[in-house]
Amino acid sequence: MIMPVRDWITKNISDQKLFYLFLSIFSGLAVIYLFGEMLTPVLVAVIISYLLEGIILQLMRLKVPRIAAVTMVFMVYLIAFAITVIWLFPLISRQTIQLFQQLPSMLARAQGLLEALPEHYPELVTVSQVQELYAFISSSLSVLGKQVLAFSFSSVKGLATFSVYLVLVPFLVFFLLKDKEMLIGWIKRYLPPANDLITSVLTAVNIQIANYIRGKGLEVLIIWAATWGCYHLLGVQYALLLSFLSGISVILPYIGVTAVFFPTILIGYFQFGWDVRFLYTVAAYSAVQVLDGFILAPLLLAGVVNLHPVVIVISVLFFGSLWGLWGLFFAIPLATLVKALLDIWMDRQGERPSSVGDDAPPA
Repeated sequence: MIMPVRDWITKNISDQKLFYLFLSIFSGLAVIYLFGEMLTPVLVAVIISYLLEGIILQLMRLKVPRIAAVTMVFMVYLIAFAITVIWLFPLISRQTIQLFQQLPSMLARAQGLLEALPEHYPELVTVSQVQELYAFISSSLSVLGKQVLAFSFSSVKGLATFSVYLVLVPFLVFFLLKDKEMLIGWIKRYLPPANDLITSVLTAVNIQIANYIRGKGLEVLIIWAATWGCYHLLGVQYALLLSFLSGISVILPYIGVTAVFFPTILIGYFQFGWDVRFLYTVAAYSAVQVLDGFILAPLLLAGVVNLHPVVIVISVLFFGSLWGLWGLFFAIPLATLVKALLDIWMDRQGERPSSVGDDAPPA
């Protein structure tokens, strides 16, 4: 048992390029895992830079000098950033607090509906089951409400940190865009020797991540705007909050859509009852998700997300449990990176002749 493992390790470590590639990748992931919370403003700035870089490249194709393109795009970003911080996020926060303030009345109506189930379906539902279900729902919502309030208060306590982020993130975004080539050259100086394999892999992964972030960013904005427009026309309460959750849900394929569906149904029902507007609300949410699944996502992410749905779900669960919010966001790019590394490893294994004999198949 020990000899085959030792031979396998010796054979793979002897490939210097492959060894340095895996060492560089896992070192970078280890740094993010250990210092991810401290590096949060840097990661946010990197994501925003990826989003803005696409616009800058489009301007440069129109013969606009890079420094002028960076300046124009960054000014637009500052305006959007100010609107988001001053108007949008406080409005979403207010709607969230209002929703939790109305939860007791919603629970009272839900209790009445649940208590009527044993009368209509005595062979399927018992009174004890209804009581247990109601107790579970009440306790879950109570815990969630406390977490929201705790987050709100902790945000007040961390006002100084938030203020630093408000200054630090735009600062980092500007210099990541302005000095992009210089920073890339600086990173390449510290790569291991014989780094052509590392450079090619990182270049390919960088392109994948850039296309993914830009595609997902545009997808989030379109779904958010389309859902808000439908809910606003229907007069749905908390339209901005629900549409924001719908837009964010596309970051978590399959899981996010299901998670946002239930609060949409509950809020629509408690507002409209069995009115036709409730059916319109459900139909609007479903239509936007169908539009996203069959048209928008394939169009924006063509050639980027070439993973099986089972692999995507496993990646979201695994990296989400490992890195929290950042793991959820980067689950698909990380899964693509793992797939690329496995493909490279298998290809290089096939390039080597077997040491068993001339007629032995490749490893």
